[in-house]
Amino acid sequence: MTFVSIREVAPRDGLQNEDPVPADAKVALIDALGRTGVRRIEAVSFVHPKAIPQMADADEVWSRIERNPDVRYSALIPNTRGAQRAIAAGFREIEVVVSASDTHNRRNLNRSTEESLDDITGLIPLVHEAGATLEVIVATSFGCPFEGDIDPARVAGIVARVRADGADRIAFGDTTGMATPRRVRDLLSEVRPDLLHFHNTRGTGLANILTALELGVTEFDASAGGLGGCPYAPGASGNVATEEVVHMLHDMGIDTGIDLEQLIKAAELAEKIVGRPLPSGVLRAGPRTRVV
Repeated sequence: MTFVSIREVAPRDGLQNEDPVPADAKVALIDALGRTGVRRIEAVSFVHPKAIPQMADADEVWSRIERNPDVRYSALIPNTRGAQRAIAAGFREIEVVVSASDTHNRRNLNRSTEESLDDITGLIPLVHEAGATLEVIVATSFGCPFEGDIDPARVAGIVARVRADGADRIAFGDTTGMATPRRVRDLLSEVRPDLLHFHNTRGTGLANILTALELGVTEFDASAGGLGGCPYAPGASGNVATEEVVHMLHDMGIDTGIDLEQLIKAAELAEKIVGRPLPSGVLRAGPRTRVV
């Protein structure tokens, strides 16, 4: 294995859990990340501004960024209305979330898991008719703060349904950092996603990525500086930090196409934007190759 693809999610997943920041700052962060060599960026989400006010300016931000032709930009949507907005804005890679935990799904989307799956069934042809693709992210795949452990068979059943309905890609989300290498093996032995999204809430993020790599997964989400969380899940602190993931992979001889020094500069910008220290160790100490 010589290449791992990373989708940078700080502009959306990272900033949605912070106090609202100006559109200028969001544009600057997306543009900085677009110059790092990262191939994919989750730029915005089209959600109701009352639900996630941090994303209320999604259309403005998307209209102002520097579009790097080497970067694939995506948007997260919660429902059909969100999909219509994303399509109208010109997105051709769209993500929708459903939780394996019914309780979390109700907290996050005000509906049951089954109701969300019914909505996704109708979303898929709408997205495809617009020439776009739909990725289904199964949140709380490794555990739920309200329900505890999630049976891998339940995740597998959700995947089977959305694949049968025509979903283009599947991602598993570790929404509150409940995954461990053991649980990654347990779930991936039952069903395999296209991409994994780990949080580092309990310090297992990099170990989980290593385990998934051993099992053949080569696409991951990560967030500059370790920004991120879930506003509807207690204790859902940051995603794995992109610079920590890249630092580890490059030392293993695995290419990401990302310039680590430029990425650290983007993480520094993210830290400045939110006005607080971010949890990334590589942001604090620099790469192991840096000498003084």
